[in-house]
Amino acid sequence: MAKVKISKKSTKIDMTAMCDVAFLLLSFFIMTSTAKVPEPKPVDTPASTVKAKLPERNLATITIGDSAVFFGVSERETRIAMLEKMAAQYNMEFTDEEKQEFSKIDGFGVSMSELKALIKLSSAERNNEGTQKGIPFKDSTDNQLADWVKAAREASFELSEMKGKKEELQVAIKGDSKEKYPTVKKVLDLLQKQEVNKFFLVTGLRSEDF
Repeated sequence: MAKVKISKKSTKIDMTAMCDVAFLLLSFFIMTSTAKVPEPKPVDTPASTVKAKLPERNLATITIGDSAVFFGVSERETRIAMLEKMAAQYNMEFTDEEKQEFSKIDGFGVSMSELKALIKLSSAERNNEGTQKGIPFKDSTDNQLADWVKAAREASFELSEMKGKKEELQVAIKGDSKEKYPTVKKVLDLLQKQEVNKFFLVTGLRSEDF
């Protein structure tokens, strides 16, 4: 019996369409992702199984690390308004350019006397190690952190009131897991004096079986 010849077919697969889809997806994720903003004081937060998310807006964050504190507010217009309040309290003047530049700073850790110099620096220079040593808060006669928190809360409420919402500024504490308790207690006492009894604690996620 004659053998049946099986026709050979090409095993080549055209991957052009798949490559196009892959590059489209890659482009989408790159353009929609948010780059992590450098922090003036990176901290190693304690682990927790809590999965509650922080508010995406109207949030003030107090960062604690190496016995120093840093402060930041999420909304740019609130940053400008609170800076104007602090300038009036400390008899300082900031130009419109300085206010706009300050509004781009997510978090900072310097005294009022060093703030102008910090604003003049580039983003990379601001986050160099040792550039920002923290906001004064341990001395009751010069508790600038308390003044910043008060100014931020007032500015946020006034801005929200203008929009007909009357929202209170939310506060989050982001502390290093190895930070000593007395430093954290001073921050908690500061908030309690301003009747801020509800706040978020920023933690890292860990396994429930850890």
